[in-house]
Amino acid sequence: MTRRRRFLAMGISGLVIASLSLTACGTRANTASGNPSATKIVKIGVIAPLSGNLSSMGTGIQNSVDLAVKQANASGALPGWTIQIDAQDDQASPDVGKNAATKLAGDKDVVAVVGPLNSSVGQAIQPILDPSNISLVSPANTSPTLTRGADASTNPKRTYASYFRTCTTDAIQGPFAAQYLLDQGIKQVATVHDKKAYGQGLVTEFTKAFTAGGGTVVAAETVNPDDKDFAAVIAKIKPTAPQALYYGGEHPVSSLLTKQMKDAGLKIPLMGGDGMYDPAYITNGGTATEGDLVTSVGAPAESLPSAQKFVSDYQAAGYSSGFSTYGLYAYDAANAIINSLKVSLPTASDASAARQPTVAALDKVSFEGASGNVAFDEFGDNKTRVLTVYKVENGKWVPNKTGEFK
Repeated sequence: MTRRRRFLAMGISGLVIASLSLTACGTRANTASGNPSATKIVKIGVIAPLSGNLSSMGTGIQNSVDLAVKQANASGALPGWTIQIDAQDDQASPDVGKNAATKLAGDKDVVAVVGPLNSSVGQAIQPILDPSNISLVSPANTSPTLTRGADASTNPKRTYASYFRTCTTDAIQGPFAAQYLLDQGIKQVATVHDKKAYGQGLVTEFTKAFTAGGGTVVAAETVNPDDKDFAAVIAKIKPTAPQALYYGGEHPVSSLLTKQMKDAGLKIPLMGGDGMYDPAYITNGGTATEGDLVTSVGAPAESLPSAQKFVSDYQAAGYSSGFSTYGLYAYDAANAIINSLKVSLPTASDASAARQPTVAALDKVSFEGASGNVAFDEFGDNKTRVLTVYKVENGKWVPNKTGEFK
């Protein structure tokens, strides 16, 4: 049965992205401050790429968690307890992520973890953290299988009760992009993905929705995440005369792909998901990125008063790097954990005793976060399904359409 989709238009003002464009750096040190009466320590882990070509996104996640923790400690949100952060660099690698998760699981003070960025890392660390009842709240994982199992679309089943996410999924992001292109009169596209869980999932969901809506995928190609020369792929795609190219993957590859594609005379827009929504895409791709498109979770930052406060607080905190694509969702993930700790810690003898009660509390959490209302459904997915299409105009990401996926 073809699913009906409706997009509810929302008003959009100019996008504030100055915080996205700062150079990625920052500390990986533990954070604790502001609660002099506290006698016990509880830790929130962070697993994200803090080095490498995705470090701007990973550092934005770390800093945003740090902000939430500092605010909670300063306000005495958890009487008798001080929250510390233990941030681990997963280098965007599942194997490195496993080591990070194993280290955090072995620390009796760690109750929950924010992260990771990459869905492939999420798949790798779920089975390590879940047996220890450590909550994992991702601001960025979009693969539907992480919450709904291998048969996510036909027979959804929650595999890990301790896993939650504050972002939307490929099952929403892919169809949202497909409908946008169809609405623009684009009926023929080529697809390319990087073979990773995130990119492949995006293209799969996009393709299903695009073809169901009457569109045709004229070419479907893959690349490797470390590729730099795309001449062979472009040579296969160009004769099929697509009106657009939909890419599943992150900005380091897509920025090169769009430049080489247009240099080869294939002057069509490249569209992708939130893994492309970074100033580095425009910096690395140059003028070739003009007119390119992405979908990203949520509404533009300054369209929500709660998001405006987050941006103001983040800037006032003096971080030397921006919050990047997933900062709002990392901040909300951390606060979802902190709100749950308010329930689980008062009766806990130590931090480890609060692990399972924290998982249970997250199931019921509901609050107004920086990105909007934060509450999880029976699978651990965020109930909010708002997305925005951004377009490169005059060398900047500019919001083009915001809607709620129905």
